[in-house]
Amino acid sequence: MMSGSAAALQPRVLTSFSGNTTCLRRPHQPLLQLHSLGGKHVVMQASRTLSDISNLLFGKRRKRLRPGKISPRRHVPEHILRPPYVGSGKAPGITSGSEVHDEKGIQCMRASGRLAAQVLEYAGTLVKAKRRRFNIIGLKQRPGLKTDEIDEAVHQMIIDNGAYPSPLGYGGFPKSVCTSVNECICHGIPDSRPLEDGDIINIDVTVYLNGYHGDTSATFCCGEVDDKAKKLVQVTKECLHKAISICGPGVEYSKIGRTIQDHANKYRYGVVREFVGHGVGRVFHADPVILHFRNNEQGRMMLNQTFTIEPMLTIGNPKPLMWDDDWTVVTEDGSLSAQFEHTLLITEDGAEIMTKC
Repeated sequence: MMSGSAAALQPRVLTSFSGNTTCLRRPHQPLLQLHSLGGKHVVMQASRTLSDISNLLFGKRRKRLRPGKISPRRHVPEHILRPPYVGSGKAPGITSGSEVHDEKGIQCMRASGRLAAQVLEYAGTLVKAKRRRFNIIGLKQRPGLKTDEIDEAVHQMIIDNGAYPSPLGYGGFPKSVCTSVNECICHGIPDSRPLEDGDIINIDVTVYLNGYHGDTSATFCCGEVDDKAKKLVQVTKECLHKAISICGPGVEYSKIGRTIQDHANKYRYGVVREFVGHGVGRVFHADPVILHFRNNEQGRMMLNQTFTIEPMLTIGNPKPLMWDDDWTVVTEDGSLSAQFEHTLLITEDGAEIMTKC
């Protein structure tokens, strides 16, 4: 979960959850922090030129996202183990060193990954079941599922299972899950906006169970989604699974980015560079930084290592802008974005997907 950016939007790689502090750039690595996009925040009103271009390219029916009301932070029972960063108000960034586990650690990772997958699956059923509907008698639309309701359901399921929702309090993030709708690339804050027929939404779930994080996300279609959006979602998912298929001990991390970029290029989709995959386990974000585009970064996968792959693709220009909330990242041109993510364990035979039911 979470990724990053840089000055003038140069690659400043952030994980799918990075926080407000800025990490020092490591040699030959993009920054892993989410929050500033080169100091260029989007004030909710795209320029007229960008809006006009977006309407021409991506259709006039879909309205650009606007922030809704954010409800108060949800309570977590005292007996539930919290990650060390909770209460600090700071995001710890990327921890040096890879997450490599013994057998006990692997079992703990399987448990946290399985719970994250179950929560994500449940959240997806809510999107499909409670999309915006028409009232046949009055021919009026009734409000659909609000993203804040997704947060409420996700939060409750996580704490009911004795786990902590990892995003809550990470660098000041106010909610228990990320909900990124339409042109939102990542880190969308659940709020009062109801989902509408034709929306796509990425739901990013991370749980902290027995001292280990399980991190996963998927993009869901709400109601009648047009063919362009469906294709973007399908190809993004394909990119993830093609990347997983090449993983194994001794494989270069850079092969992940090459695999994703090659498949995305076939459909002329943009690949977001500013946000990355990352090591995950006892800490939320650890080495290695996983780039989703062609690169020459050094490093190879290790047996019993865990990390995420989480490609973000766009129909249009992948250039990101951040809202004034210091979290929500959207495409500058308003084009749709999709993302899928899994936590993986490197095994002797390749890679085990830990975030599956």
